[in-house]
Amino acid sequence: MSAKDLERDFDPDLPENFDSAHQDYARLRAECPVAHTDRLGGFWALTRYDDVQRAASDPRTFTTTVQNVIPKVAFTGRRPPLHLDPPDHTPYRRALNPLLSQERSEALAPRTRELARELLAPMVAKGGGDICAEFSSYLPVHVFGEWMRVPDDWLDTLHDAGRAFILAVHSTKPDAMKETSLALYEMARELIARRRVDPHDPAIDPTSALLATRVNGEPLDDEMVVGTVRQILVVGMVAPMVMVGSICVHLSRHRELQTRLRENPSMIPGAVEEFLRLYSPYRGFARTPTRDVEIGGRTICKGEAVALLYASANRDEQVFPDGDRFVMDRPNISDHLAFGRGPHNCPGLHIGRMELRVALEELLAATHGFEVSGPVVPTRWPEIGALSVPLRFE
Repeated sequence: MSAKDLERDFDPDLPENFDSAHQDYARLRAECPVAHTDRLGGFWALTRYDDVQRAASDPRTFTTTVQNVIPKVAFTGRRPPLHLDPPDHTPYRRALNPLLSQERSEALAPRTRELARELLAPMVAKGGGDICAEFSSYLPVHVFGEWMRVPDDWLDTLHDAGRAFILAVHSTKPDAMKETSLALYEMARELIARRRVDPHDPAIDPTSALLATRVNGEPLDDEMVVGTVRQILVVGMVAPMVMVGSICVHLSRHRELQTRLRENPSMIPGAVEEFLRLYSPYRGFARTPTRDVEIGGRTICKGEAVALLYASANRDEQVFPDGDRFVMDRPNISDHLAFGRGPHNCPGLHIGRMELRVALEELLAATHGFEVSGPVVPTRWPEIGALSVPLRFE
């Protein structure tokens, strides 16, 4: 039976609240772990841990070169390394990975802490605000701006352009996606042009590192470098924003945990890891089978889109008992898939962890307590979590 003949197992277009998608994925894990929908272009969804890990780790069978996210957003060009499989993606990762090491990421922590305090100060002064719109949408832009070494006067433009693109993706309007993506491409081309005229040290500057890379003595393709810089400019924005919002919702619901972490800051790194598992911000990373494959008793045909539901896999009860609960010091927490798995695991995992740790440390230090004070707006595909979280600070 082909995908087009299947009934709809779930509907990703239905309105959601903060919890409803997770409830639906629990149902699918129990009743229909390899699910199909005709929405968002039509795709299969893998909901169980083992199936997601298998697909993410096998680029020969599950390629990222056809469609790498649901809904499909790459209308304006290929953006390595995510849009390429090994060995084609490897030179791009080799250029960037040293600049994303744990040591380099932790070197950004003092500046991240300064930025967090600057962003929180006006919220504290007025007794709260939208933690996503006023804090966590700005913090990763400024941190990545430091890492990318973009001009300071670009940061507000980058924030607005990146947010416009993310909202266009959530609206699943192709014309808006293209328009907002092209604005980010313009910034990428301008940054590359500046580095060609005034090269920086490739050991510390990502754009210069890409321009200096050679494969068999030849530089990387010009348009592929543009695509990579374009990818980098926005890829680190949305996940930290959504994660901070989701963490704040959880801590508002569980005040005893909020107090415990505030009184014991040494517990925050472990808590961040469990939050990453519980509120993994992605559900829409996609692969395409290069041949017919059978998973969970269902046949997925060559060429049909497959979503890797990391957010569901990380709550799989067979791997993480009480998967819907926050469990401090979970014994197998290192097995979570919040940063993916295989050749396309997130290269920015160290920066991501550092940002979340510092953000939570500073938020807890700046407040005596906080609680949700209005409607929480959930994000849409391909992310999952909170897009807007109004808080009242005590």
